[in-house]
Amino acid sequence: MAKRVLIIGGTRNMGFYLSQRLAQAGSDLTLLNRGITKDELPHSIHRLHADRSDHKQMRRALLAKSFDVVIDFVMYRGDEARTAIELFRDNVEHYIFLSTGQVYLVREGLQRPFREDDYDGRTMPAPKKNSYAYEEWRYGIDKRDVEDQLAAAWEQWRFPATILRLPMVNSARDPYNRLFNYYLRLRDGGAILVPETPNYALNHVYALDVVDIIEQLIETGQGKGRAFNIAQDERVSHAEFLAILAAIMGTNAHSHVAKRSELVAGGFMPDCSPFSERWMSDLDNSRSKAELGFSYTPLRDYLREIVANFDTHTIAPPLTYRRRQAELNFAERQAAQSHT
Repeated sequence: MAKRVLIIGGTRNMGFYLSQRLAQAGSDLTLLNRGITKDELPHSIHRLHADRSDHKQMRRALLAKSFDVVIDFVMYRGDEARTAIELFRDNVEHYIFLSTGQVYLVREGLQRPFREDDYDGRTMPAPKKNSYAYEEWRYGIDKRDVEDQLAAAWEQWRFPATILRLPMVNSARDPYNRLFNYYLRLRDGGAILVPETPNYALNHVYALDVVDIIEQLIETGQGKGRAFNIAQDERVSHAEFLAILAAIMGTNAHSHVAKRSELVAGGFMPDCSPFSERWMSDLDNSRSKAELGFSYTPLRDYLREIVANFDTHTIAPPLTYRRRQAELNFAERQAAQSHT
């Protein structure tokens, strides 16, 4: 008998791929979202519409409905978790929540890469409000609140939640065009502006690997009451990443390293180098491999798949690429100044 699966949110990227897979496999699939973003998914998928941050809307949408598995892509706050626990506590076999490696970035005193056991401990104080740092901190703190609610529900009622902590997700459907930004700049052959700091190792994950592991959890019911870091094996420098991507594209990478403050002042960050942000997690994936038996697609292999998709589809350049000439002019001026 096909499982009854509910996906909350997630029609643009990983959720799109997962919905396609589950529909093709014959699952009795329902999507719940606000109904604002048009998608290209099969009409046979059931649709429910609600603002998941509104308790009353969620209750009305889910009244008298039950599911075997819920996959939640868009739970961001503790009050949303409390609503989910109330609505699904007695009528779901497995609740799979997509969290973030940012739950570690708001901890104090951690060393990269982060392990699941690093979760507990003191969190850092809030940065100045109305700042980029505050928004990123708030995101990590709120996701921790969600995780804490799910963990408490497991201890009290054995609420069957599995928490998947993700780093940067690479995909041809990334709505933020982060990998595509690099692709465009490598294709035009000009310099890529890169800030001096931070120079963290890049440790990402392939969107289809996330889909594979969710499918595995749906099928096996593994991981209830546990949290898992989901991340590729490789940890590479930014320069190594660009070299790998350039080699796949048959070109060369030309980086121009500059002070972060100058790139920010010029309005180039983060679009000129999306993987150079301070709030980038780095996850040890050992538990997912040991307990779930999962293996990850090698970085070079999945980058080839994404580049092939970019090569064969007409994709409109993001608005941020319109400033590309200004980036090139900046690099040329700095190069000229360094030779005088």
